[in-house]
Amino acid sequence: MNLWYRTINVSLGILLCAGVASAAEPAEVEKFVNARIEIGEMMTNYFKGGQSYGEGQRPSQEQMRQMGADINGKLTALLAKHDLTLDDYRKRSPEIFADDAAVKGYLNEHPDLKQRYEALPLDRMGRGGSTGRGY
Repeated sequence: MNLWYRTINVSLGILLCAGVASAAEPAEVEKFVNARIEIGEMMTNYFKGGQSYGEGQRPSQEQMRQMGADINGKLTALLAKHDLTLDDYRKRSPEIFADDAAVKGYLNEHPDLKQRYEALPLDRMGRGGSTGRGY
């Protein structure tokens, strides 16, 4: 019986430590939320009043490659301000934004950022229905 209680205690301890380790650090939440706000605003401005390719016409493959390279360049520069790379942001943002309580807590402490965050197009920012590219 004593062995059984020790096993349960060790198991619970491991689960508790794993839960604490997976919680997003406040500094990380701040960095990623601020980056997401800036990315969302940049992407909104990038496509606002964008180039028209004709009635119902899509951009060519070459135009799409140029646009992708331009966006990745802008994202790289923007994320560098937050000491992040594009790969780091793409890998870690799902983990950070999964901690909804930490994100909401940070935004509640900063009403101006909360207003900007809530103004972002939810379906394109990895929230809501479609995940888009997860920016």
